Amino acid sequence: MPFSIKELLLASINSGASDVHLSVGEKPMFRIDGELKPVPNAEPVGSADMERSVRELLTPEQKARYEEQREFDISFSLATNIKEQRFRANFFYEKGAPAVALRLITANIRTIKQLELPEELRAVTKLNNGLFLVTGPTGSGKSTTLAAMIQEINLTRQVHIITIEDPIEYLYSSELALIHQREIGRDTKNFANALRGAMREDPDVILIGEMRDLETIAAAVTAAETGHLVFGTLHTRDAAQSIDRIIDVFPPHQQRQICVQLSLVLIGVLSQQLIPLSSSRGRTVATEYLIATNAVRNCIRDGKSSQIKNTIQTGSSLGMHTMDQDLARLCKSGVISKEAALMRAYDVDMFNRYLS
Repeated sequence: MPFSIKELLLASINSGASDVHLSVGEKPMFRIDGELKPVPNAEPVGSADMERSVRELLTPEQKARYEEQREFDISFSLATNIKEQRFRANFFYEKGAPAVALRLITANIRTIKQLELPEELRAVTKLNNGLFLVTGPTGSGKSTTLAAMIQEINLTRQVHIITIEDPIEYLYSSELALIHQREIGRDTKNFANALRGAMREDPDVILIGEMRDLETIAAAVTAAETGHLVFGTLHTRDAAQSIDRIIDVFPPHQQRQICVQLSLVLIGVLSQQLIPLSSSRGRTVATEYLIATNAVRNCIRDGKSSQIKNTIQTGSSLGMHTMDQDLARLCKSGVISKEAALMRAYDVDMFNRYLS
């Protein structure tokens, strides 16, 4: 039977996969509940199969850019019998041959409650200015969390929201809010340019898909300082590391100043990872939540981010918690297994203490 990329993507939807991997000479792979599995009864992907798939998924102009740059990001929709399914795709080369990794994007934007995220996040969506970070490794659900927060604003506030994404993942329909979504490469050259342009576009809320470099991070902090509510993501493990990452991207002579600026604009940090459920298919989110209290702001301003973890541990009355505390909570309630929690604990001794 000839290889069909459309049929493979439809099979990924029916299998409940989160990701699809295609490379020449290998069987197609689905990631299901966090584990990579070969597609049953599938043959290894041939060179002609891969070339045909690339032509089906990319326009001639996109294909030319992919071949020139050797990597390319897009998002697209696939029509099914029930609804359209969104995908995010990264095309790259390995061993001189094309390859692609595709992420399935949930069609419906789930709410903060449905995602079982901290209810304190609702308070963040009501603020008028400041910087809020969602962090975690690739595939930890950062985009889904931010989509829930943006949709909460969309449904409850008459504001102008600008998103800057690479590529656009969730598609919003303006409700109470007016939403403009800009995609890197199609609508703007890069995050920094888009952020500078956003200052002239009368935004109230700005979502930055990824804070990658000094120019983007500096523009995000400035936007938060000038009266905008800014959301951004970082590929960092916990709250303290997120703050260090922002500071360390600046040259040494500017780090003192950014410590002061960040201490004034930071709202909080949500770090997260996805854990397989113990009794059924699927995954749940475990989080670490930092709220920028006066004590936290003092730590940031004085360059003492190592003390932030202690502040989180003692801030439960405000809604703060560490990752190990949340893993212990999920383990005690039977949502996840102890083995799964131990694999993802930041401090095993501390996790065991919370568990007992």
